[in-house]
Amino acid sequence: MRVAQFSEFGGPEKLRIEEVPDPTPAEGEIVIRVAAVGLNFFDTLQLRNRYQVTPTLPHSPGGEVAGTVEALGSGASSLALEQRVVASIGGNGCRQKVAIKASGAVPIPDGVSDETAAGIPVTYGTALFGLKDRGRLKPDETIAVLGAAGGAGLAAVEIANLMGGRVIAVASSQDKLAIAKAHGAAEGIDYQTEDLKIRLKELTGGTGVNLLYDCVGGPHAEPALRAMAWEGRYLVVGFAAGEIPRLPINVVMLKGCSVVGVLLSGFVARHPDRHRANMAMLLEWAQEGKIVPHIHGVFPLAETADALRLIEGRKVTGKVIVNPQL
Repeated sequence: MRVAQFSEFGGPEKLRIEEVPDPTPAEGEIVIRVAAVGLNFFDTLQLRNRYQVTPTLPHSPGGEVAGTVEALGSGASSLALEQRVVASIGGNGCRQKVAIKASGAVPIPDGVSDETAAGIPVTYGTALFGLKDRGRLKPDETIAVLGAAGGAGLAAVEIANLMGGRVIAVASSQDKLAIAKAHGAAEGIDYQTEDLKIRLKELTGGTGVNLLYDCVGGPHAEPALRAMAWEGRYLVVGFAAGEIPRLPINVVMLKGCSVVGVLLSGFVARHPDRHRANMAMLLEWAQEGKIVPHIHGVFPLAETADALRLIEGRKVTGKVIVNPQL
């Protein structure tokens, strides 16, 4: 089978399309014939060995896959051959077939495409985990989403809107803000042309935001923190700006606010049943049209590097999908 993988760290240019043996399922495993792989910003960090966890080489990008069950290992009787499933696998998704634990696969309901399903586990899974389990967003609370037009940000905009929050989208252009508003944001701030702290305060009548969903980090973190409401919750989700910020903890004290880490992989490893319940809820919402993952584009396997360059260059709105069968 064909895979897109890298054997040394660097940029997307280190990716190679190679032939490797087909996987076989061990006990409790299934083999998925992969139809869609979701790419994320962390894939670009793994390529350069800048992620929190160093991958074992060779490694393929792609932490979420959707496709059809092609083979069942012993003990994997909960699923059926030719059943469509989606799974969050952490990496090594950009290949035509993958072997995973059957317990990690969630059936895809009728009416939800493979591309849509592959765009849900990481971004929407993180958003639901972050907003519900970690942030405890309440109806009518105000939430600001930094990086609101990227895959992670748009998912948070949609989920927060579904949960009854008033969403303020923060992005780097009016075009990106328009996309966020189309997905449920009530207000928008262009941090390239507007003062983030001042505008967040203005849009909340001076009280500040109850919840901050920060996918960006970098120089935008501190002004966002200074615009938090009393007992607000600052959700640390990612660092798309490339710089890990150093927050002034005296501000945390003065605001009486919390800084809360949101790490989906840790949640999945420690609470797999809760994660599966979240995934089932998200897929049901997708089936009902309550969430609509915005697909920036679908790329063949040979163009995986090009897709990652777009993500790294912040030229993407929504999700980037690779089809390894193309």
